[in-house]
Amino acid sequence: MTASHSAKLAPDQADMPACSTSLVHLANVRQVQPDLLTTDQAQRMAEFFGALSDPHRLKLLSALAQQELCVCDLAAAVKMGESAVSHQLRVLRSHRLVKHRRQGRNVYYSLADDHIMALYHTVAEHLNE
Repeated sequence: MTASHSAKLAPDQADMPACSTSLVHLANVRQVQPDLLTTDQAQRMAEFFGALSDPHRLKLLSALAQQELCVCDLAAAVKMGESAVSHQLRVLRSHRLVKHRRQGRNVYYSLADDHIMALYHTVAEHLNE
């Protein structure tokens, strides 16, 4: 990299590790290629993580990681309006992050499955390290 080229990089890019020579290790490339995400899988995963990119939705997930709750209880717990909670829950449901069940006139929400619970706890644990 020339001095003039490195001067054009953002400060954090100038410190990024890079290959000293442009040499493709074909054996390594061939080894990882079979397990690479397809474009469709990558798009779906990006949408999934996008659903998790909102702090309000993450607060709802943190409450539901503790126990099943109705919309009224969720709204009170996270200090949001019921309408706003319902909107966020629709987004979470569309990405299969939460599920619901009806009991009379009430609708109760919980995390969709153990995978979502594990994902939530793994990320929370990682951030607390």
